[in-house]
Amino acid sequence: MPPYWGLGFHLCRYGYNSLNNTKQVWSRTREAGIPLDVQWNDLDYMNESNDFTYDKEKFKNLPEFVEELHKLGMHYIPLIDPGVSGSEKPGTYPPYDEGLQMDIFVKNSTGLPFVGKVWNRVSTVWPDFTHPHTVDYWLRQLKRLHHEFPFDGAWIDMNEPSNFWSGSSTGCPDNNLEHPPYVPAGVDGGKLFYRTLCMSSTQYAGHHYDVHNLYGFTEAIVTSFALAEIREKRPFVISRSTFAGHGQYAGHWSGDISSSWYDMKKTIPQLLNFNLFGIPLMGADICGFNGNTTQALCQCWSQLGAFYPFSRNHNTDDGIPQDPVALGPAVVQSARKSLLVRYLLLPYLYTLFWKAHADGDTVVRPLFFEFPSDVHTYDIDEQFLWGSALMIVPVLEEGKTDVSAYLPNAVWYDFYTLAVVPASGVQHTLPAPLDTIPILLRGGSVIPTQTPNVTTTESRKNDFGLLVTLDEDCRATGSLYWDDGDSLNTYADRGYNLLNFTLAESQLTGSAVWWGYNDMPALDKVTILGVQKPVKSVFVNQASKPFSYHTINKFLKVENLQIHLHSTFSIHWI
Repeated sequence: MPPYWGLGFHLCRYGYNSLNNTKQVWSRTREAGIPLDVQWNDLDYMNESNDFTYDKEKFKNLPEFVEELHKLGMHYIPLIDPGVSGSEKPGTYPPYDEGLQMDIFVKNSTGLPFVGKVWNRVSTVWPDFTHPHTVDYWLRQLKRLHHEFPFDGAWIDMNEPSNFWSGSSTGCPDNNLEHPPYVPAGVDGGKLFYRTLCMSSTQYAGHHYDVHNLYGFTEAIVTSFALAEIREKRPFVISRSTFAGHGQYAGHWSGDISSSWYDMKKTIPQLLNFNLFGIPLMGADICGFNGNTTQALCQCWSQLGAFYPFSRNHNTDDGIPQDPVALGPAVVQSARKSLLVRYLLLPYLYTLFWKAHADGDTVVRPLFFEFPSDVHTYDIDEQFLWGSALMIVPVLEEGKTDVSAYLPNAVWYDFYTLAVVPASGVQHTLPAPLDTIPILLRGGSVIPTQTPNVTTTESRKNDFGLLVTLDEDCRATGSLYWDDGDSLNTYADRGYNLLNFTLAESQLTGSAVWWGYNDMPALDKVTILGVQKPVKSVFVNQASKPFSYHTINKFLKVENLQIHLHSTFSIHWI
């Protein structure tokens, strides 16, 4: 279960190069009114690219900045690579000295620490995360860094594991592990050790040949445990390398993609696949990582990226700046508008993550999951669903101001007008103004919302709303999971609230299935879509209430309710 703040918007760049530049981008994003929860730093915050350090000159006041973020209800995440510098003078760099002392580094075929090269000045060694003592080692290093500046999560990169050399400086031994009889197509030069560790190097669990694909996974397990120990709150870990079971410990981002329309389009099947793999906390670098984005691309990508479960803008050091403000008013408008929709829908997204945590459900899902008998849904990977109730149809081609969407047989409503979309079971053209991503609501749903603010901390204080969409039988159901958003084991310890909502025969009923958390805002607004006949009266718990009814778009709105959700309530209209 991710922390609630982790579902906000994240901002990063490789190549801020100083705390002043980091703060400048962070400040202008906030001044533009763009929702933002988490500021990140890439490799350049480190001292000489060494893990568990920070540059005391260029990032001199980093601890104070992190505290400033915390006072604003925001969070901070640094990059932490698995590779540790193997060339520092004895007694000057504890991560290397302690690793040698504890004998936890991956070894070469002669039993000495395997030496390669990543970002470190001279050489790199790798902790063996299958070694039981590495848990204590990694915890000690993270705790020491956290004491310097109290970061809130960990970004574990380069953990395939990546190596700038193919093996060591002299390559790898000539044996059947390095040169097996069969090598998969596409492996450079037929070398399994291309840009990674030698296959005959050894780990506690066996030869690297046998556990290579587990390296990032085991690092995620250990990092997740260490963060929970240090912060005593839910760990938030994003990893580049993954394996089956990874979703229990961490999320994933899809690495160094290009700033291109093609790459943006392909992030959707990536999202769908990783949800099938049981890793729902997933996203791609919004606006792309490598190369220069454009205003048009970043405008559309900011809209799509607002609906990635893990939503982060991040790019390379040799590209143009691509935070929304850097690319001009059109990108700012699109990012702000789409992220405010995301923050409005966070209670629904958070409930989806609870269902994934408790039952193994997908958060993002392909259309065929909800419409398995409709063969037309089987190959659709340019539109997707949040849960069962929300369809996102992004613009994926430059200059387009409409999109063609397939609408399976159901009642669908336009998110912005709340009117029925007069088509189902067919391709349908939806308007897509440059600053707007088309979103559809599926009939039969009760979607919890919350008035958005520019951080999740502030948004969580606002009252709830319900978007109720009637199906062809004038029915709807939904649920809301709520807890403090950050404590460990709230579901297992029953420190949460779970509410079910049901609408039938012109009556909406809400009731608590479980109530174990008292700090919950009230329900203030209910909007019911698809009410075909004009409404004469509305009763809330049998008391008459004022309302409004839209005669053209056929929706009913009841506001200023202030219903406390621990008690059963009903809203009835005639």
